[in-house]
Amino acid sequence: MSEQKHPDLARREFLSSGAKLTVAGVTLASGVTLYTAAQAKPAEEAVTSKVRWGLLIDTTKCSNGCNACVSACNEWNGLESKGRPTTDAQWIRKVELKNKSTGMSHSLPVMCQHCEKPPCVDVCPTGASMKRADGIVLVDRHICIGCRYCMMACPYKARSFVHEDLENQRPHQPRGKGCVEACNLCVSRVDGGQLPACVEKCSAEGHNAMIFGDLNDPTSAIAQAVKQYPTRQIREDLDLNPGVRYQGI
Repeated sequence: MSEQKHPDLARREFLSSGAKLTVAGVTLASGVTLYTAAQAKPAEEAVTSKVRWGLLIDTTKCSNGCNACVSACNEWNGLESKGRPTTDAQWIRKVELKNKSTGMSHSLPVMCQHCEKPPCVDVCPTGASMKRADGIVLVDRHICIGCRYCMMACPYKARSFVHEDLENQRPHQPRGKGCVEACNLCVSRVDGGQLPACVEKCSAEGHNAMIFGDLNDPTSAIAQAVKQYPTRQIREDLDLNPGVRYQGI
């Protein structure tokens, strides 16, 4: 009689084996987050390191009372408040910076900074935290064990842990109880040629405080803006080279 294994153990062994399975048009593979066939990029448009996706936020155009980017992120990704601020999922949060000597203040959105050298990836014991060739940092929920090492390693407090049962999930953004998650720059939209939801909403509201694009493309709006105007990276002293830049702070 063959030995019966606990279902969780069998599942982990399957995922770690690198086996590949196609179910209902969704390809699941160890260490890779994919989407439905309709949203997947064609092979000839594979992710490449020639592109470095980035986000530039002009804090002079970002007002204290505006939460358009936060609401757009929540809506697109299906993040619903459970009335527990300490455990609710939050992929973007508004932070107020104030200069104590001058009284000048800035309101800016903070999310995963999509570092070139992400600490979350370094400490992940399963490879669930990973960085794509184009600079987008992701979490593979199929192999995340919920250890939360990445949350402790992130200097930006940009990751959330899913404590609650999930309802009304978005097909383009599967989530999982017991997993860590964070801003992924709306990767399914980016792969489909669209802007991240926060950027699109900010523009629709007329604020135009966010520019998204390829930092490696000298003709892109973000590359030209970074070259023309002084910008900052949060915690520059850590030498992580985030893909998210800030102007006006």
